[in-house]
Amino acid sequence: MNQQVSPVNGLPMGRDAGPFDPPSAITALRETRPVSPMLFPDGHEGWLITGYEAVRQVMSDARFSNRLDLGVVHVPYETPGMPVATEPSPQIPGLFISMDAPDHTRLRRKLTGAFTVKRMKQLEDGIIAITEQQLDAVAQLAPPIDLVREFALPVPSLVICELLGVPYADRETFQANSSKFMERDVNLEDKMAAFGAMMGYLGQLCTDKRAEPGEDILSDLARDEDLSIEELTGMAFLLLLAGHETTANMLSLGAFALLEHPTQLAELRADPTLFGNAVEELMRYLSVADIFYRYATEDIEVGGETIPAGSTVVVSLLAANRDPKHFEDPDTIDLHRKVRGQVAFGHGVHQCLGQQLARIEMRVGFEGLFRRFPDLRLAVPAGEVPLRTNMNIYGVHELPVTWS
Repeated sequence: MNQQVSPVNGLPMGRDAGPFDPPSAITALRETRPVSPMLFPDGHEGWLITGYEAVRQVMSDARFSNRLDLGVVHVPYETPGMPVATEPSPQIPGLFISMDAPDHTRLRRKLTGAFTVKRMKQLEDGIIAITEQQLDAVAQLAPPIDLVREFALPVPSLVICELLGVPYADRETFQANSSKFMERDVNLEDKMAAFGAMMGYLGQLCTDKRAEPGEDILSDLARDEDLSIEELTGMAFLLLLAGHETTANMLSLGAFALLEHPTQLAELRADPTLFGNAVEELMRYLSVADIFYRYATEDIEVGGETIPAGSTVVVSLLAANRDPKHFEDPDTIDLHRKVRGQVAFGHGVHQCLGQQLARIEMRVGFEGLFRRFPDLRLAVPAGEVPLRTNMNIYGVHELPVTWS
């Protein structure tokens, strides 16, 4: 029942409701029209999906394509949070997150064995050792420190580098380039230069691993003659980027949220068995990877609205995870909540491949951090913590903390 209703003008991005909450305009839209027309900067009309059920429907329906070469390019931005409708972007070999079946299926299947729950549990001791080693290093520093630089970023970077077989010594280069690539307001030329630098680095690494494979995930992939070097490189780019960006931001923003909710933090410290459930609740509550895009390949009805073929669809996972129609009292952190169906890792065939790894890193990271530093606290007022509102993955740029 499409009605003549004025579309929302752009994607609301301002965190006016607080550092942990969705933009208030997004929340208001979810309550009034969870499937809403949205106007892009060039004047073309797409759709913004904010309701829980509608988000799950869009992300599980194969008629909503992930391909970048069909419609709106997802990378360039004119204004914060606003993708520009330009010429379709060419398909990047190996970047299976931007593919549909059967290409997506073929490439993702080659990695499922590496990221099973059983395999991740086998890696847990190594993740604990990496985390404790980093906490030892933090304990040697004189507070205040930046928790992002000293803990939240190094831990997942060390873990993913070890898993993939990427030299950790090269971290500054790939972290700088990945950060530039994920920044919203960087012009297309600089963004693609950062992307090109990462692909060049990883292309050489994959070539070396095909010649002399080791004991790591990229070497396992390199042994597969069905994969070209270009596909290997694209897969390596996706795994490296996703493997440290999202977890690093969840560790830092999650620590910030817990420090700002001292009653819940005290519960965690009193009962460490809650950390596993706390990770699920923090993922729901914070949803740092919030905005995703789909492209309607035919007319599709969602939430009583008909989304026409050719439409760009913007999906807000954070809005869905705060939907009171699915989660009771959703704007409150409840560490005892039985979190069922949170969509912070996505939904459908594109659901995050490394979600079990991320869960272990967060559980181990939060438990170790708050055990080793029982009086950890912010070193600046909460309002002075710089938020990553200019990045495609939300979080904090820095988290100054101190302890006695």
